[in-house]
Amino acid sequence: MKDLIIAALPHSSTPPLPHSLFTELVAGVDEVGRGCLFGPVVAAAVILPDAAWAELAAAGIKDSKQLTNVGRRRFADRIRAVALDYQIGIASVREIDRLNILRASLLAMRRSVIKLKVQPSVCLIDGKWALPDLPIPQQSVVKGDEKLVAIAAASILAKVWRDDLILRLARKYPQYDLDANKGYGTARHIKALEEYGPSRWHRLSFRPCCH
Repeated sequence: MKDLIIAALPHSSTPPLPHSLFTELVAGVDEVGRGCLFGPVVAAAVILPDAAWAELAAAGIKDSKQLTNVGRRRFADRIRAVALDYQIGIASVREIDRLNILRASLLAMRRSVIKLKVQPSVCLIDGKWALPDLPIPQQSVVKGDEKLVAIAAASILAKVWRDDLILRLARKYPQYDLDANKGYGTARHIKALEEYGPSRWHRLSFRPCCH
C-alpha cells in the first residue's frame, strides 16, 4: 500500500508507517453522526486508486468537519468519480438505543466494509477501536480523519450521505430545525424536544430525548 508520506494529509505530523505493512488495496473507513440526537449513525468505506491519494491531498482534502458544505460536496463528487469502490453502512436509531452509540458506530463501519464489492487487503479505521468480527485485516488510526487521505475521503462520503438523509427528513419534521442542525443538539432543537417531544427518529437513549 501507500506509505503515509503519500497517504498523509498536508501538515500531518503522523510518522510514516512501514511501506511493507500494507499491500495493494486499502479501504478508508469512518463514521459520522455519533453526537447527534436525531437519525442514524452513518459510515462509509472507500477504496481509492494509487494516483488519487496524492491528487486528493494536493487538492486540499480534509476531515469532513473541517470543510464547508460546498467543499464537502465537491470532494464527494470527486471521490465518487475516482473510487474503485465505496459503500455506505448505517446503524439505526433503535440499534443505537439498544447497543449504545459506540457499538452502533462500529457496526455501521463494519457494514460499510462488508458491502464493498472490491475486497480490500486492509482497512484503515478511524479511531482507537477495532471493528468486531471483520474478516479483513485492519488497523485503527486515532484521528485518522485528520491524518490520512483514505479516511478523510470516507468521512466526507458518510457526512454528505447523512446530511442528505437529514434534509429529506427535515421536510417531515420541520419543528426540530433539522435543516440547520443536521440532528445535533442545538438550543432550538432541544427547545423543540421540550415542546413537541421526540420523533421516531430521535435517540431515546440520549438524555435530551428521554424526558
